[in-house]
Amino acid sequence: MGGADTGGAPAGSRYADQRPYVVADRLDALRGPTNGVVSLDRRLDWSGRARYDLDNPRRLASMYETVLREATAPNDLTRWLDGATLQRLWPALVVPPQVRRLWEARFPELANARRHAA
Repeated sequence: MGGADTGGAPAGSRYADQRPYVVADRLDALRGPTNGVVSLDRRLDWSGRARYDLDNPRRLASMYETVLREATAPNDLTRWLDGATLQRLWPALVVPPQVRRLWEARFPELANARRHAA
């Protein structure tokens, strides 16, 4: 008895492999906040710790990781990320490999920053 192809993800695939991630068109279009305290929208961060003190390097990196993982539209990226800050933080950010590949494919300068930091 053969099963019909429902168009879903292949058996054994992970959600992260199927999830659509958003990538900016241009790094210089990312002009989000770089200091102060911000609160991410609940749909981006539902952890209960959605307030980020961007003057604290750990919280700044944490916010960037969250936005890169959870953004669903380009305006999420332009609202919360800053291109120069993203380039500076990129080598140390902990993001899914799919996110890293997509962003580095679009922006070779991010891949170069990571290589030079190693």
